[in-house]
Amino acid sequence: MKRVVLFLATNLAVIVVLSIVLNIIMAVFGVDFGSYQGLLIFAALFGFGGAFISLWMSKWMAKRSTGAQVITQPRNDAERWLVETVARQAKQAGIKMPEVAIYDSPEPNAFATGPSKSDSLVAVSTGLLRNMTKDEVEAVLAHEVSHVANGDMVTLTLIQGVVNTFVIFLARVVAGLVNNALRGNQQGGSGRGFAYFGLVILFEIIFGALASLIVFYFSRQREYRADAGAARLVGASKMIAALQRLAQGRESQLDDRLLAFGIKGKLAKGELMMTHPPLDKRIQALREGKFK
Repeated sequence: MKRVVLFLATNLAVIVVLSIVLNIIMAVFGVDFGSYQGLLIFAALFGFGGAFISLWMSKWMAKRSTGAQVITQPRNDAERWLVETVARQAKQAGIKMPEVAIYDSPEPNAFATGPSKSDSLVAVSTGLLRNMTKDEVEAVLAHEVSHVANGDMVTLTLIQGVVNTFVIFLARVVAGLVNNALRGNQQGGSGRGFAYFGLVILFEIIFGALASLIVFYFSRQREYRADAGAARLVGASKMIAALQRLAQGRESQLDDRLLAFGIKGKLAKGELMMTHPPLDKRIQALREGKFK
């Protein structure tokens, strides 16, 4: 569940940086896209560009943020079992063997990330290995392998690209309208001063936060599908047991940048703001055989 928030944070940072660079270029060279059509094309180029840069960086960022150590050569029985289990599940799911890593954290958690099904990472915390049975860990691994097999990161990138496009487009349209109103439309709406560029950044942040609700919705749906995928790989009873074990602990303590990548999310005032469905709903969905 660490996957989405890390992606969103990286994506927003990339978009803001690209936007600042582009605004400087436009100011220095006097570039003006003139029409809404031209602006929309520009927005799509930068919107999808930012999303795919975030995707490309996802595995590196996850390793760096958690300090995850990839198991290149198992040093003990536990590491050997992890690698063999992921290898077996990856073969069942029809994907290339992901990298397997362990990161130091007392909190039971795990995540999967990477730019494609053939270039992915599955990582588990030391707390997960200490506090769960082998059957429960096996189910968690199956959940993460299912995320990779479902192509969740690529799908998320496409959704984020569309969202970014409209965030960039609408931010400039609204910033232009507000800027004109503040200037009293004295220059026919052609002014592109620092106030305009500041408004663009402000509206990108505001619209980006609102647009994240769409991404959160997709994130919740993919959790259900990954649970169902784990049930197919190891059995619904093991996945239910793993979720019940997670429900006994506190909410996730992961950094916000990684939150959506973990198997357990944080509580929020409303489900709309959650990257993961409540654990009781996920358990109920498994028992009812939904999202097969």
